[in-house]
Amino acid sequence: MKNILVPTDFSPEAHYAYEVALQLAQHTGGSVTLLHVLEELGDSGGGFSSVGGPVGGGGLDQIFPIKLIEATKYRLQTLQEEAQIRAEGVPVQHSLKTGAVSDSILRAIQKYGIDLVVMGARAHGGLQHLFVSSHAEQMIRLAPCPVLTVKHEHAQFEVRNIVFPFDFSGSPAGALDGLRQVQAVFPQARLHLLHVLVGHQVEPSRQQEQIQRFALQHRLTNWQPAVVEADRPSTGIEQYAHSVQSDWVVMPTHGRSGLSTWLRPSVAEAVATHAFPPVMTYHFQ
Repeated sequence: MKNILVPTDFSPEAHYAYEVALQLAQHTGGSVTLLHVLEELGDSGGGFSSVGGPVGGGGLDQIFPIKLIEATKYRLQTLQEEAQIRAEGVPVQHSLKTGAVSDSILRAIQKYGIDLVVMGARAHGGLQHLFVSSHAEQMIRLAPCPVLTVKHEHAQFEVRNIVFPFDFSGSPAGALDGLRQVQAVFPQARLHLLHVLVGHQVEPSRQQEQIQRFALQHRLTNWQPAVVEADRPSTGIEQYAHSVQSDWVVMPTHGRSGLSTWLRPSVAEAVATHAFPPVMTYHFQ
């Protein structure tokens, strides 16, 4: 979690993500890469290419792209300089790319050896925020490294409570890798091992015992079990995270069929774009 990528569309949510990324880089001794993507100019443009206004006709067709690039570079440079005040000593570089947003982010991950993407997101509402959140959802599904979604301002980002939602019925290889990375950065944080009962699947006492066996098997420390009931997993996760004032939610995902509902990317996407605290998702084998 040292090489951090922050895709930005210059929205408030993207800036919240940038602030968190800078603070994380301070914790880990890492660096931050800012990325803005200019999609092909035209009706397909959205939040990630909203620096300028609409394209005019005639000679403006050639002038506008140059002005847009200049304005975008200036805004990236301003953000880079902001890091000197917010997180002195954290190296920050910026990159401007053209093309499809998700493809450009994936290429940047590979090019810069990124091990964490921090993205702004917002619960689906207006068209612009739908655009922003849809790219966060795509990265949750496609990114080869963990993705941390940030929806609110965290001027002082301190992690005291980590929520790890899981079903605890098994331990697929790699399912705890991301959690252990977060605990390595914040070893004093309290770990909440959460299971949401949907439709009275199991008696809460039996689920508590299962969580305890899981924690002992994997030698987890500073943990506590939590079993709640809700109409669906994402709702239970959001409500519990709010009740304990969680600072970070960690969710492993796997696209393979036949595994628990908990491991489906769709559950992670719902939590990542609705729960108040930052939510980190990652794939495992």
